[in-house]
Amino acid sequence: MRIGLGAPVSGAWATPETLAAFAAHAEELGYDSLWTFQRLLVGVDDQLDAVYQSVLDPLLALTFAAAHTSRIRLGVALVNMPFISPTYLAKQAATLDVLSHGRLDLGLGVGWSRSEFTATGADRARRGARAEEYVRVLRTLWTDDPASFDGEFYTVPPSRMAPRPVQPGGPPVLLGGVVRPALERAGRLAAGWMSRSAHDLDRIGEDVATVRAAAPDPAAVRVVVRGVVRPGTRDGRLSGTYDDIRADAEWLAEQGVTELYYDFNWDDRIGNPAADPKAAAALATEIAEALAPVS
Repeated sequence: MRIGLGAPVSGAWATPETLAAFAAHAEELGYDSLWTFQRLLVGVDDQLDAVYQSVLDPLLALTFAAAHTSRIRLGVALVNMPFISPTYLAKQAATLDVLSHGRLDLGLGVGWSRSEFTATGADRARRGARAEEYVRVLRTLWTDDPASFDGEFYTVPPSRMAPRPVQPGGPPVLLGGVVRPALERAGRLAAGWMSRSAHDLDRIGEDVATVRAAAPDPAAVRVVVRGVVRPGTRDGRLSGTYDDIRADAEWLAEQGVTELYYDFNWDDRIGNPAADPKAAAALATEIAEALAPVS
């Protein structure tokens, strides 16, 4: 199982200096990947955790990290499809793939924040059907010559988008979601599936089985888990001592997880905008060094 890290994109430690240094250090420590997430805005009446209150744009943050690294893969978990045109995202993703020499993994979701749906003018109806077309639009723009698409929700006139992504077929697309149709859609259409921060990891094996059962090639499916790490008191998976956390990582691999990344943005001492930036960065670095993969 590959091990990655969540990038400094939320709260106090999400500074240019920390993002550059943390990305480079993650690569030095032997981590396989670096991940971001999307939060456009928070409504004044929304009751959301501190981690969501101040968040860097996920693709711009990865572009910045790409300039300070050379090997580590760069993943976004995830961009919400309803909030951005597939053509625009295809261009952004292709550009980042070129600038990073083919290191991008593109995670996509269907969105959940009512404030963000309203602010972007997005439609909440039939999100599953829209997602299927969205993925097809990305792929035609990345691979076909000329590209074209005439669907129920999206239309692309015969066109060419250049430069093409470095990775053949474009960046691997991973889909999020928690309900059964979303899990099956990830297996059927995408390179894999990714879990959310609040996922019940004790039942991850069942979800992996659902995704793989829907896939044309079950063995090729990637399963990416955001690991919300809580060092200290043992309280569920990926909490407790570092040995406890490493043991849980091994258990997740046994459940069929192919990639796990430890995300410190959900630690209130790190991803809270009110935290001390230097202390937050120091704590995150300490945890990253303690959990670094053994080569």
